[in-house]
Amino acid sequence: MATPFIAGLAVAAAAMAGKYGIQAWHSFKNRPPRPKSRRFYEGGFQQTMTRREAALILGVRESVAADKVREAHRRVMVANHPDAGGSHYLASKINEAKDVMLGKTKNSGSAF
Repeated sequence: MATPFIAGLAVAAAAMAGKYGIQAWHSFKNRPPRPKSRRFYEGGFQQTMTRREAALILGVRESVAADKVREAHRRVMVANHPDAGGSHYLASKINEAKDVMLGKTKNSGSAF
């Protein structure tokens, strides 16, 4: 006599779990899209680097202290160093961005 009762409870529990599972799936599907955050500068380079472009490359503000520029330069250079599989062109642009931010530019542009 207990067996049909237990079977009925099991069917009811499965139905409730399915109902809540379907509701959760619809909530998951209809959630608003989350914007993807980008950490590094994307885009082409200008002929002569501006302070704004240099700040975008290094991922810092235009009015930042010199020690923060050096720290950002180190972080970006570690990720793009030619010895670690990065390109020489990007490394030269990163170095040029550091020079522009620190005021050591010759306005000669990139070596490439």
